[in-house]
Amino acid sequence: MKTSVNLAGVELKNPVMTASGTFGSGMEYAEFADLNKLGAVVTKGVANVPWPGNPTPRVAEVYGGMLNAIGLQNPGIDVFASRDIPFLRQYDTKIIVNVCGKSEKDYLEVVERLADEPVEGGIAFGQNAANIEHITAAVKKKARQPVIMKLSPNVTDITEMAKAAEAGGADVISLINTITGMKIDINRQTFALANKTGGMSGPAVKPVAVRMVYQVANAVSVPIIGMGGIMTAEDALEFILAGATAVSVGTANFCNPHATIDIVNGIEDYMRAKNVDDINELIGIVK
Repeated sequence: MKTSVNLAGVELKNPVMTASGTFGSGMEYAEFADLNKLGAVVTKGVANVPWPGNPTPRVAEVYGGMLNAIGLQNPGIDVFASRDIPFLRQYDTKIIVNVCGKSEKDYLEVVERLADEPVEGGIAFGQNAANIEHITAAVKKKARQPVIMKLSPNVTDITEMAKAAEAGGADVISLINTITGMKIDINRQTFALANKTGGMSGPAVKPVAVRMVYQVANAVSVPIIGMGGIMTAEDALEFILAGATAVSVGTANFCNPHATIDIVNGIEDYMRAKNVDDINELIGIVK
């Protein structure tokens, strides 16, 4: 039974990876989940300099998920390269780095630093089609690894964003990022998050995410990483059937630290039950 998938020349042993910002850089979950069994670990966002993140409170529970406004707190590329990459290299899994920045210069500085590091790919993200195409092209010129563009769902037409990323040279497209939401504490009569708004993730966003993955899979020719509310193997398989080559598991890690491994095992069980020899046979078969 073949569970491996290919993302722009990078072979993953299976299609299951973590979602950025929900798994640290792997070290935090290593005692709960065997990183050797994951297709890839996607690290928390890494900037050219340390970012302190947003003021607290930064997380709030909502029906069917959570809101977060962490603000991409991270120790910066120097600490990441000296501490986190060597830790992850101990495991038989691929490393995908989420690159963050406040300007094109910031993005490119991190991408240039990563060019000589033993990582398999890098993710950047955006909301404006023209900006996406521009930043993708700029990053592509500097990157030695495949470039993955992560799309925001907070747009009118997700396929327009996907086509812009593909036109800019993206090797892989990842979606969806969180949906902007708000929660108000009626007892304190103030916002639940210091930032007022935050990104909503969790099971409630999954139908939106599956729909967008399906639309994008039928609009571009590059591979897709699907995410948004994946809690179980059944959820992951929905994304694969809709057209995702791989999936990322995020919020599930907070309530079930070994969710990723459960999903890997569940996909294999499904393949056996359906007599599927190669997982690639399932990608995008629902039309």
